[in-house]
Amino acid sequence: MHTDLVAALDIGGTKIAGALVDGSGRILLRAQRPTPAQEDGDTVMRAVEAVLAELSVSPLWAGTSAVGIGSAGPVDASAGTVSPVNVPGWRDFPLVSRVRRAAGGLPVALVGDGVAMTAAEHWQGAARGYDNALCMVVSTGVGGGLVLNGKLHPGPTGNAGHIGHISVDLDGDLCPCGARGCVERIASGPNIARRALENGWQPGPDGDTSAAAVAAAARAGHPVAVASFERAAQALAAGIAATATLVEIEIAVIGGGVAGAGDVLFVPLRRALRDYATLSFVQRLTVAPALTGTDAGLVGAAAAASLGRHGEAAAVVSSRS
Repeated sequence: MHTDLVAALDIGGTKIAGALVDGSGRILLRAQRPTPAQEDGDTVMRAVEAVLAELSVSPLWAGTSAVGIGSAGPVDASAGTVSPVNVPGWRDFPLVSRVRRAAGGLPVALVGDGVAMTAAEHWQGAARGYDNALCMVVSTGVGGGLVLNGKLHPGPTGNAGHIGHISVDLDGDLCPCGARGCVERIASGPNIARRALENGWQPGPDGDTSAAAVAAAARAGHPVAVASFERAAQALAAGIAATATLVEIEIAVIGGGVAGAGDVLFVPLRRALRDYATLSFVQRLTVAPALTGTDAGLVGAAAAASLGRHGEAAAVVSSRS
């Protein structure tokens, strides 16, 4: 009988995934629903409740002591609310109190999805054994999280480490967040693809205009595709170097779909980092691909719940709302 399980929720614009996770990070049971992202808030919440209901009918549920949520952001862990950009029906939505009710009153921890991925990578992945780390998700958006002094550092609202909205181009394009020249506006998958198309790259017969298609073209030597990834790598390097200069991280871990481009991204990224991370105390910075893969959100949400339950990361846990 498992007696120390955590229920984990990974909430994004495409899917709501749930799992029961044990104390060593193993997923014992899964449930999933598509996110009805364009529907009203209560309809989205019903999908979350359906995932929890599927988990709670298992005999394993009796050993579950907390719920961890990693959600697309912004989140506000101090208020227990979420306002995911890609779920318009949720604005200041009281997710923590609704999940607590659906989970029979169990304690609930909430973090942003970038912080969840960071918790997973520090517990199980490429940042394991490092006391100071930046972990990033580079996909449709660019998110991230920090480990400082050996502990997850979510910040008061659960959004610390959100590197996607550091400005690296003072006169750059307007970002949907309202600022200019953000890392995300240059380095996210859709923006890599947009820039390649604007500069003359054309998709193959299948019409695939994704960043993965641009990466394939870059691997084949297409100069416009190569240049678009180099520009993304430069933006990421500038953001990573700024973070390292500010808080002295030892490793930057990069996950998400765009990291799947492999050397097309990592070779120019490591090269650009030498141009930006120039001070003596940031020159030894390691850059590594993430290891926890598609389960990072679930494993990280479980880690955040465990931390909150043990009192190590009280800022993660919301008891209000």
